[in-house]
Amino acid sequence: MLITNVALISTGGLTALIAVAILLILLIVCNIRIVPQARAAVVERLGRYLTTWETGLHFKIPFIDRVAKNVILMEQVADFPPQPVITKDNVTMQIDTVVFYQITDCKLYAYGHVNPISAIENLTSTTLRNIIGELDLDGTLTSRDVINTKMRAILDEVTDPWGIKVNRVELKNIIPPKEIQDAMEKQMKAERERREAILRAEGERNAQILVAEGKKQSMILEAEAEKQSAILRAEAVKETKIRESEGEAEAILKIQEATAAGVRMINEAAPGQGYIAIKGLEAFAQAADGKSTKIIIPSEIQSLAGLATTASELMKKE
Repeated sequence: MLITNVALISTGGLTALIAVAILLILLIVCNIRIVPQARAAVVERLGRYLTTWETGLHFKIPFIDRVAKNVILMEQVADFPPQPVITKDNVTMQIDTVVFYQITDCKLYAYGHVNPISAIENLTSTTLRNIIGELDLDGTLTSRDVINTKMRAILDEVTDPWGIKVNRVELKNIIPPKEIQDAMEKQMKAERERREAILRAEGERNAQILVAEGKKQSMILEAEAEKQSAILRAEAVKETKIRESEGEAEAILKIQEATAAGVRMINEAAPGQGYIAIKGLEAFAQAADGKSTKIIIPSEIQSLAGLATTASELMKKE
């Protein structure tokens, strides 16, 4: 009986030990924390800030330490709904903004503000109203970069004590009233029509200029062609005249050469006075056939004429 009781006690004690060991293991496992990449955890001990866990494996003391806040270190986007704003020229429009921010200090982010994102939204709304209130409608529509830069500088300065870095602020949409949109569309349509008319007029003017330039070039080319043709014709006439002159000169030269040869042959033959007189009569006969009204007869021909008369008379007497 005693042995049985001891055995039961031993079995119960072993079970209790095993249960305690399992509880301890579970407790240890439950207090092991793994912080992923680009994340951090703010840890408190007995309600007071202890440390910030970076990426890796960590262990907290049960019932003493606790993870107060898990923080995302990547850049995040806060898209706020449209806000009604009034421009300097009293035009009410809707503008929605997008804020790109990143948490740089986990401790300040955890304890700097109760709801920092809501604070950023309200701060964005008020800052946007202040900036737009200094601009008119046209300035608002054409000054997005200026508005973005001013808002980013103001938000970054205010959120710095909260451990938040504002990287960019963008105006997502600017929605003016319906009547303003209609007026802008009409203005844009009129501007497009004006540009179209200007482009059409410039096109027609350029076309006329090109046509005139083409005619001018054509006339210049025709004149140049006519000039070249005249030059070629003149050169051809000149060449023809030169050839004719050369032919005439050659013919004259041939005649002179023939005459000289005849004279030379006559001189070599030593002609008598009678031959010379006959030649003179032939020349006289040729001169008499002309249209001259006055004939001058050389003395030799006169003597020859007397000689011919005498010879004629002697032939009659016989």
